[in-house]
Amino acid sequence: MTTLDLLERLVAFPTISADSNLPLIDFIRGYLADRGFECRIIGNERGDKANLFATMGPKRDDGILLSGHTDVVPVATQSWTSDPFKLLRQGTRLHGRGTTDMKGFLASVMAAVDGIDAKALKRPLHIAFSHDEEIGCVGVRSLIDALAAERFKASLCIVGEPTSMQIAVGHKGKTAARAHFRGQAGHSSLAPRFVNAIHLACDFVSVLRQVQDHIAEAGATDPGYDIPYTTVHAGKIAGGEVLNIVAENALVDFEIRHLAEDRVDEIIGRIREQAGPSTKIEVRNAYPGLATSADSHAVSFAKRLLDDAPTTKVSFGTEAGLFATRLGAETVVLGPGNMEQGHQPDEYIEAAELQRCDLMLSRLIEKLCE
Repeated sequence: MTTLDLLERLVAFPTISADSNLPLIDFIRGYLADRGFECRIIGNERGDKANLFATMGPKRDDGILLSGHTDVVPVATQSWTSDPFKLLRQGTRLHGRGTTDMKGFLASVMAAVDGIDAKALKRPLHIAFSHDEEIGCVGVRSLIDALAAERFKASLCIVGEPTSMQIAVGHKGKTAARAHFRGQAGHSSLAPRFVNAIHLACDFVSVLRQVQDHIAEAGATDPGYDIPYTTVHAGKIAGGEVLNIVAENALVDFEIRHLAEDRVDEIIGRIREQAGPSTKIEVRNAYPGLATSADSHAVSFAKRLLDDAPTTKVSFGTEAGLFATRLGAETVVLGPGNMEQGHQPDEYIEAAELQRCDLMLSRLIEKLCE
C-alpha cells in the first residue's frame, strides 16, 4: 500500500484522545503482523486504549526505533470546511485531522515496511505507536516501562513529530501543576472579616510572575528556542460559589516549560518558598525535555539519511525526552509536516513532505540491511 492509501485509512479512525484508539491499533497490528513483525499490545488499565510495539530482524541491541502517537486533538469546537476524518486532497495539500500531527509519519513508516525482507535485516527495526500523547505524553509510559524492565536497547530513536524534515535535537520539558487555596466563607457584606481564597490565588499568580521575571533575567538561556528560557505560565484560575459569599476555595492551574538542563524541583521549591507554607501545590503531570548533542550518533545518522539536513529545536513537547531518559537511547525528533498546521481546522500536510519522509525511511531500511 502507498503512503497516501495508508494515510487515508488512518485519518478515517477518529482517535481523539478522549476516545478509544483500539480500532486503529488493531488495524496497524494486523498490517505489521502480516508483514512479519512480532507485535505486542500494551493496553491501559481501562482496556479502551493501547500502545503497539513491533519488531523485526535479529535479536540485537543496535536496532533503530521509530516512534509516533496515534491520538489526535478534538475537532468539535473548530470550523472545518470538510470532514476532518476523510482525507481530502486539494492541490499539493492533504487535509484531515492528524495528517500533520502525526498520522502522516505513521503512514510513511507503514508504507516503508511493505515488502520488507526480514532475512535481509542485519540490525533490527522497532516500531512504537502510543496513545494519549496529546494530553501530556501519558500513554507511552507503560510501553517504556515494559521495555525498560526487559533492558531493551536500541542504537537510536526517531520520534516522527512534524519538523519539516529537519533534525530536532531539543525540546523543552513540561510540568503541569495545581495550587489549592482555602479561605473562609462568609457574607460579602462583611468581607474584610474573612479570608478570600480568590485573593490568595491572585497573590499566587503574582508569585508566578515574579519567579518568571527572575528566570528571564538570571536563569539559563538557549538561543535555539523562540523563547530562550524556562517559562512559568498561569493557565486557569477558578474559585468561589456566588458573588455574595466570600470565596472559601480557589485553585490555579499553572505550567512550567523548562529547558532540559533546568531543575523543575528547584523552580517549584522557589515558588513554594515565595508563596508561603499554606499553599498546597500538586504536580499533576510532567515529562522531561530533550537535549541531544549535535555531535551524537543519532544526528550524524539522520544527516546521512537526509543529505545533511539542518538541526533545530522545537517549542512543543514530545515523547522523545522519555525515550532518551528512560531507555538511554540517543533520540531525535524528525518527521514530515509543520506544527503550524497541526491542531488547526482544515489541518493539512504537503504531499512533498510525505515523499521526503518516504525517501528517508527507504534509506534507513537500506542502512539496516548493510
